[in-house]
Amino acid sequence: MKIIDKIALVLVIIGAINWGLIGIFNFNLVDTLFGTMSIISRIIYILVGISGLWCIKGLFSTED
Repeated sequence: MKIIDKIALVLVIIGAINWGLIGIFNFNLVDTLFGTMSIISRIIYILVGISGLWCIKGLFSTED
């Protein structure tokens, strides 16, 4: 697994945990740590979104 794949996977996991917290406890960890829609929060959301798109390629990868 390439380093970029690992970074993308970590960011997707962070995003999934954040969405789980929102769904279960109505608690947004990213907004709590960095402010609601601050520039840092927006960058994190953008990176998580790009990482999700990057991880889609893993669904179609023929590598073992």
